[in-house]
Amino acid sequence: MKDAPSLDDVMLFLAIAEAGTLAGAAAITGASQPTLSRRMAEFERRMGLRLFQRGAQRYGLTAEGRQLVDEMRGLRGQAARLARWQARDGAVRVRITAGLWTSRYLGRGLARVWAPGAPWMPEFAASNADLDIARRAADIGIRNRRPEQPWLAGRRTVRLDYAVYARDAQVQGYVTLPPGAATTPSERWLRETRPDEITTHASDARLALDLALGGVARVVMPCFAGDVEPGLVRVSDPIAALSHDEWLVSHHDARHDPPVRAALDALYALLCAPDRRGLGAEDVSSEKS
Repeated sequence: MKDAPSLDDVMLFLAIAEAGTLAGAAAITGASQPTLSRRMAEFERRMGLRLFQRGAQRYGLTAEGRQLVDEMRGLRGQAARLARWQARDGAVRVRITAGLWTSRYLGRGLARVWAPGAPWMPEFAASNADLDIARRAADIGIRNRRPEQPWLAGRRTVRLDYAVYARDAQVQGYVTLPPGAATTPSERWLRETRPDEITTHASDARLALDLALGGVARVVMPCFAGDVEPGLVRVSDPIAALSHDEWLVSHHDARHDPPVRAALDALYALLCAPDRRGLGAEDVSSEKS
């Protein structure tokens, strides 16, 4: 009779399967690479299966490994629910990540859809990087594209437009992030289409906004943020190349948890609010995937 594998080993297996490397899995789990290598060799022995194709740099999955990932896909969600239950002190914390402009909008409007005493407590992380929902770096993400990973669920909110803003039309030149730090489509578009007009850099989007408010340069912003910013005027038409759908993203397993479900519904209502600038009736959609 085969020895039953431990759940810890299954979680380590899933981390390596998703990361594709021992180094990536070590960063996720906190276990050392030698420990992961040893544990996976023992895990394969207990399972009586070869789960990985080991290369110089990567740990690829065999057919049996892929089947095991499919069988265990819901385990992460169960583990996350257990961790949230164990750490509970009343309302369940729901981690939400979005870019700076959307995070500011949510922060200013959250009281319309949430109040202390609700069964969930929001924790916000403003980041232009896609925090990994699969590995529970966040419970909910607000993204500029539909999720492609099969373990993520997406719900379309609205169509967003971008334009150029400045203190007045006489201001020339642009401010953006330094080379190598352009992490959003609008920043990349500016560097690709107006490289000779970039006159200064800022370490983050909030500082870029302050420079624009000070009359130093123009800035590219989403219209829902720029149109309501006191001290700025729109000095261009919407930029067609930057228009995109916005998506509310969560893990398939976690989205059915009552606190996460309540957070998703509240955020959807706020993101689709009729008074969100640039929003037309045709943009509001309730489609899910």
